[in-house]
Amino acid sequence: MLKNLPKTSHNQLVCEANFLRLRRLLRGFKEREYFFEGVNPDSSKQNISFLILDKTKHTVIIEAKQSSLKHKSINNFICRIRISLDARLAEAISYQGERALPGFLINSQTQSYDEKEQQNRFLTEWLESIFITGIAPSKEIESLIGND
Repeated sequence: MLKNLPKTSHNQLVCEANFLRLRRLLRGFKEREYFFEGVNPDSSKQNISFLILDKTKHTVIIEAKQSSLKHKSINNFICRIRISLDARLAEAISYQGERALPGFLINSQTQSYDEKEQQNRFLTEWLESIFITGIAPSKEIESLIGND
């Protein structure tokens, strides 16, 4: 058991960091849909959306999407995320429309031993990039353009 403890605690820290970033970005998960726009380094537009698929007292299931009209195959992805409100964890449960991964700490025979860890780490890096590069709600961008 001690052999698995550091990996488990690291995964838990990653999921906790994802929770904090998502809660900040989605303002406490109060709305059903969130739409944002960002700008890629080549000045092309990037659409980011979050849709709450299911919400209970203790959990929220979110579908996160990123799409770019200019870079259709590179920057587009879909990720489903399970947020545990009481445990304050956000865990990737499926990526690119693949079947949902089993719950925390369980590995199926068809996934690699670190697939879930890789997906949670990808989610962390993607959320970090959102905060670093900056995004704005689509409604705010539309109102700025309309005021010119």
